Amino acid sequence: MQLLAIGDNVVDYYEDQDMFYPGGNALNVAVLSKRAGARASYIGILGNDETGDHVLQVLKQEGINISRIRRAHGQNGMAVVKLNEHGDRVFVRSNKGGIQSELGLILTAEDAAFIARHDVVHTSVYSRIEHALPELYRLAAVSFDFSTTHDREYMKRVCPHLTYAFFSGSGLTKEECLLLLEDASRFGAETVCVTRGEEGAVLRRGGDIAEQPVVPVQAIDTLGAGDSFIAGFLTAYMNGSSLEKALGRAAEAAADTCLTYGAFGCGRPFSLKDHA
Repeated sequence: MQLLAIGDNVVDYYEDQDMFYPGGNALNVAVLSKRAGARASYIGILGNDETGDHVLQVLKQEGINISRIRRAHGQNGMAVVKLNEHGDRVFVRSNKGGIQSELGLILTAEDAAFIARHDVVHTSVYSRIEHALPELYRLAAVSFDFSTTHDREYMKRVCPHLTYAFFSGSGLTKEECLLLLEDASRFGAETVCVTRGEEGAVLRRGGDIAEQPVVPVQAIDTLGAGDSFIAGFLTAYMNGSSLEKALGRAAEAAADTCLTYGAFGCGRPFSLKDHA
């Protein structure tokens, strides 16, 4: 299975550690899918600063195809993060995606030929490439992470071009999650999944509903667990696993991510004060 992630990348700066870790939904899914056994590629814009250099080096080390990556003059995306006593991430501030958000990612004809060689393309609400979804959907299966965006008008615009839709619903009741699944399915998404934190996940495909409990662990950091869930599910399901087995693998992947700092480790010492 060949997966291509397009869009957002950041570094997550842990204020209490003076460390930063590569991150961002699209980039995380690329790396975590590769670790799960997929062949993975990434398209996005990296800044030409120290943090962008580190992200690029990590992608090379992880064996990600970066032949269509862009570098630009400016700051790489950065989010400042603290951890509470439960190991949950608390975002303090960010540079709003850095140079990628400033420039906007524009896909070319050369990109389209590259995209068509992949089985699935993953992107997210943070990547700001909604305009490209119809073309992506023509070229490959499309996976999209809405995060906590549950706006119905936005869903109506995006869902017709999605094979897989993922939502974060940790603050929703089960009834609200089921309604969200129904809406996204009705708007056109083929397979819809809502992750619910400690309550597990619920998925709908056609008229079928499947539920998946969490795999309990002593979490030290939950950042990236949702991205790992997506990567684990896509890799397993598109390699032929049943929905139930793919959900189980996704839950295991999310649990593993909670045992390390950052979405997948690869941290680097860094003092934000020295770069102010």
